[in-house]
Amino acid sequence: MLFWTIVKVALRSLYANKLRSILAMLGMIIGVTAVIAMLALGIGAQNQVIARISSMGSNLLMVQPGQKGTGGVISGTQQDLTVGDALALLHDVKNVVSVTPAVGGSAQLKYYSKNTRTNVTGCAPSWFAIRNFQVASGRKFTDSEAQGSAHVAVLGPLTAKHLFGDADALGQIIKINGIMFKVIGVMKAKGDQGWFNPDDQAVIPYTTAMAQVFGLTSLREIDVEARQGANLAQVQRQCRRVLRRRHHIASGAPDDFFIRNQAEFLATAASFMRTFTILLGSIAGVSLLVGGIGIMNIMLVTVTERTREIGVRKAIGAKSRDILRQFLLEAVLMSGVGGLIGVAAGIGVAHVIRFRNFVPQVTLNSVLLALGFSAAVGIFFGYYPARRAAALDPIEALRYE
Repeated sequence: MLFWTIVKVALRSLYANKLRSILAMLGMIIGVTAVIAMLALGIGAQNQVIARISSMGSNLLMVQPGQKGTGGVISGTQQDLTVGDALALLHDVKNVVSVTPAVGGSAQLKYYSKNTRTNVTGCAPSWFAIRNFQVASGRKFTDSEAQGSAHVAVLGPLTAKHLFGDADALGQIIKINGIMFKVIGVMKAKGDQGWFNPDDQAVIPYTTAMAQVFGLTSLREIDVEARQGANLAQVQRQCRRVLRRRHHIASGAPDDFFIRNQAEFLATAASFMRTFTILLGSIAGVSLLVGGIGIMNIMLVTVTERTREIGVRKAIGAKSRDILRQFLLEAVLMSGVGGLIGVAAGIGVAHVIRFRNFVPQVTLNSVLLALGFSAAVGIFFGYYPARRAAALDPIEALRYE
């Protein structure tokens, strides 16, 4: 029996039982739709997380004070990072192009009768470039203003809206913890990052923040920007050596600071989100197995109904492998057509479930994976009914009522 003859017979059989074929394909359609939609959600979430971490700055190292305590009991944070440490990292470490000392904390901001509590960051002007913040209107403060402990502030767009509504914030005088500051700039929006909203903050010179707003003598953090293309791990090791020397830490003693690598954050987030995507796809894949079981059930019923037909075909010369191919092809056609419909539905669902700034992303790999898996399910669950049909004895089949 020629292959195209088998295809025609298979299509004719499926068309003769349209409702049954559609119901058998329904499980496959739902399964493929779920797989593509879930993978699109996972990949979209992964891209969003990585983009938000990257928006914090590229080639970034963050130096933070270590924990202090005795006997394994943590009693607080070390107060040992200084502006001198930041300058030493800038001058003594190769491939470091910029640093900024940073302090911060929560503070009350007030403008006449309006007030809001938000995070206040004290830093050097280089912080804006290191952390990838841009000023939408006005300007950032200068090095001379930072050195002179000027009372100037750059607001996040959300903070400016809380205090001024739709009015222009530039040139206005606000109070931060009761101290007057002049608003000289408003930053561009970055979007809420879940654990921290960079649009809801005020940025002031670190000298003013340390001496007048928070009363600090040490830094909360030193941000270090490495040269583009530099080996961050190597720069991190050099920073560690410089800080250990400045802090007079003996050989073998633990560091009294932490250095966090932005590349490590990205790798960890990417690994977590890949696992999350695989988990979503695996859960959705269960519905494909259910759809495959439905196809097998339908094919078993079809074999039983067409027992006499199988007997006639064998009696006039059809070989067992021809019968096997015919019924296997019917199962594959049902799963394949269901898979194609499911792909279209999955892409449609992925476009419908967009919300806020989250955009699910359908990739070619996820489409090919869903189609390949649906074909494999059709072959796997269609083989047993097809094999059963091929193994029928023609004499017994002809006697079947």
